[in-house]
Amino acid sequence: MKNGYAHMVQDDYVARVRRLLAERRARLAGVRTLEDARAYQAYVQRAIDAAFAPRPPRTALNARVTATRQRDGYRIENLLFESRPGLLVSANLYVPEGLQASAPAVLATCGHSDNGKALSTYQEFCLRLVHAGFVVLIYDPLNQGERDQYALLEQHDCVANCCAAHNMMGKQLELVGENLSMWRAWDGIRALDYLLTRPEVDARHVGLTGNSGGGTMTTWIWPIERRLTMAAPSCFVTSFLNNLENELPADCEQYPPGLLGAGLDMADMFIARAPDPAILLGQRYDYFDRRGFAQAAEEVQRFYALLGASERFASYLGPRPHGYGRENQEAMVAFFARQAGLPEPEPLDDPAVEEDAALWATPGGQVVHAGATPIYRLIAARADELAATRPALAPEALRATLTRLLSLPAARGIPHHRNLRPTNGANGVTYGRYAIETEGDIRAILYRRMLEPSILGALEVPEETHLYLPHLASAEDLVDAPYAVALQQERELYALDVRGLGESAPDEEGSFWQCYGMDYMHHGHGVLLDESYLGRRVYDVLRTLDLLAALGARTLHLHGRGQGALLALYAAVLHPRVTHCTLVNAPASYRAWCEAPLVAWPSANFVRKGLAHFDLPDLLAVLGDRVSVIDPWGPEMA
Repeated sequence: MKNGYAHMVQDDYVARVRRLLAERRARLAGVRTLEDARAYQAYVQRAIDAAFAPRPPRTALNARVTATRQRDGYRIENLLFESRPGLLVSANLYVPEGLQASAPAVLATCGHSDNGKALSTYQEFCLRLVHAGFVVLIYDPLNQGERDQYALLEQHDCVANCCAAHNMMGKQLELVGENLSMWRAWDGIRALDYLLTRPEVDARHVGLTGNSGGGTMTTWIWPIERRLTMAAPSCFVTSFLNNLENELPADCEQYPPGLLGAGLDMADMFIARAPDPAILLGQRYDYFDRRGFAQAAEEVQRFYALLGASERFASYLGPRPHGYGRENQEAMVAFFARQAGLPEPEPLDDPAVEEDAALWATPGGQVVHAGATPIYRLIAARADELAATRPALAPEALRATLTRLLSLPAARGIPHHRNLRPTNGANGVTYGRYAIETEGDIRAILYRRMLEPSILGALEVPEETHLYLPHLASAEDLVDAPYAVALQQERELYALDVRGLGESAPDEEGSFWQCYGMDYMHHGHGVLLDESYLGRRVYDVLRTLDLLAALGARTLHLHGRGQGALLALYAAVLHPRVTHCTLVNAPASYRAWCEAPLVAWPSANFVRKGLAHFDLPDLLAVLGDRVSVIDPWGPEMA
């Protein structure tokens, strides 16, 4: 029984983001003077710098050219460098023939393509640039082209797609206090470090461009790397609100922590760099909403005009679906040529592209086979460092830390509840249903087995109360999970569907566990807002416990299975009225999730920066003999 709750979490996020961005538009409309503009830029830049952190130290690039191919009017160099110790980046450098002096350059970032920099579209825009007189460096993103981080594993079908791989490594990075947005941006920054070592490059004119995921990285790197002098993102810039309203999930590197919570939208990444030259490129039939694209272009154009630099900004909407089509490529090359003082480029029809293997910088086309350290080993090493150095927290300090990391709102009063229609379970049992208004329009749905089906309506709470938190849905666990089935035969049992689980789970047949589903997207928007989606689920449990205690429960027993066990563990540590907690199929530790290359637990179970402060055994230690653990699950959720 859904009763319309499947869109509850989505609608709550939409309403909140609308309010945030309405406040932003009002602030932006109040920018009328040069002094106002500089103050707004300073605020935006601080928020951007906070989102793209922590930044690692610059280490030796250890760059080397592994092959060179001469072509008509240019050459291509295949090269490797280390953006971090052991993390190899494969790249191609395109150099115009016959340079008499240093030339303007472009750093090119790839979108989502299995073969990375070798995709014909990306080769084509590099060729258009090199024929126009630019030196071009294009590099493979993580898990694209030559950078499959899981190539050493016998079985890794779950990360065969680059989006799934990004989200796998991204959720593990969250636990150690880092984020894939910065890891991806750092690859680009180190690629720029290498590009600027080349004598062929004129550092006064260095552009940045990319499409889709490359448009993302262009948008992120542009405001944090001031050595770049011009930018051209394609098929990414819209509004965060458009993506959310359109139910468009994105890779985890497209959710920089706190950027939206600080009141920023995508246009602010270009406002931060005004009046430096930039052109926004979109497509008429892109899934990145053209309404958001038009709004962003208008906001940035107004800001440039205020600074007296209208001619340094442009926008172009191509006639195609998503992709770096020829028209967008030509608009980018022409814009960069004008800014760099190059002649207007000649049209280049269907440039001849290379076979993938011709662009490989490694013998077999995979960096890990050439000695690179896979990212999961780097994450595991960081988790081990944190385990060895973090201080043990006293119980009260641990509770305060959890409250902060889970971004728990302050609880006020006793939550209101609604008496809903009862329902008949698949086991023939009648269940009373109650909607607990935990926060705004969010409702957690409480089930109670009706021992006397004729007595319906009011929520009656016994002095000894047992609350069960399911793995995915109460309606399923109360029928199919042996522990829950046995428990409800012995006790008067309550079961709770927190936000996004059970009755309010997104209505996606079979896709809850997918790396690109709505549950994942809601976690990502929690990151964007600098909140914790996991924390909001814990909050639903805490507010339900408040209600049960207010209605007469003197001893509260918590039971949880799988995802519900994790919620139960947090709630038992945080709520003073919990007498005992039983965890069935709970995760053993967060550290184990970082030491395994692949983790099946969904992103919404991860807490950002968690391992810098605690691990799950620390929570068990606080509970002592008030917790029982039955059949814990490992990283593979089994």
